[in-house]
Amino acid sequence: MAKRFYPLAKVYGLLEPGPVVLVTTARKGRANIMTMSWLTMMEFEPALVGCVISGRNASFDTLKAAKECAINIPTLDLAKQVVGIGNCSGRTVDKFARFGLTPMAAAQIGAPLIAECYASLECRVADTRLVNRYNFFILEVVQAWVDTAVKQPQTLHHRGNGVFVVAGEMVKLRSAMK
Repeated sequence: MAKRFYPLAKVYGLLEPGPVVLVTTARKGRANIMTMSWLTMMEFEPALVGCVISGRNASFDTLKAAKECAINIPTLDLAKQVVGIGNCSGRTVDKFARFGLTPMAAAQIGAPLIAECYASLECRVADTRLVNRYNFFILEVVQAWVDTAVKQPQTLHHRGNGVFVVAGEMVKLRSAMK
């Protein structure tokens, strides 16, 4: 096997763990959406999710102040909106209006859910100790929603530089875990 140098700035594309998501936040009556391609499960119960949000994003300040957000999971049919949302700033754009998405009231948080996404997770910030140093938020999922009509969601997975993989064939392997 021949291996060659790989740029460190592209390593995230090799390790990308989960689907691209749309994170919604709200503060002072203004809702925003950001595209995020890196998040990780940290614990099962309570369900904890870790994510990095750049301090340059409008959503960073809102999440830091409001301490809650929704993680909305889009499918392939929203690919153009996902990319468009990631390429403009919520400081100057109403992303719900621009991209034709429908805000839905959440049950436990003030940030809206996105009706067109097949799943939505209502989250509260559970730990901020890594925010100032690494922009790393630890979120607790306090309510989860899924569209049961979507049987095999074609989620998007970012590989870097505008390249995405769509979730494909499902394989079920027996587990000895109970």
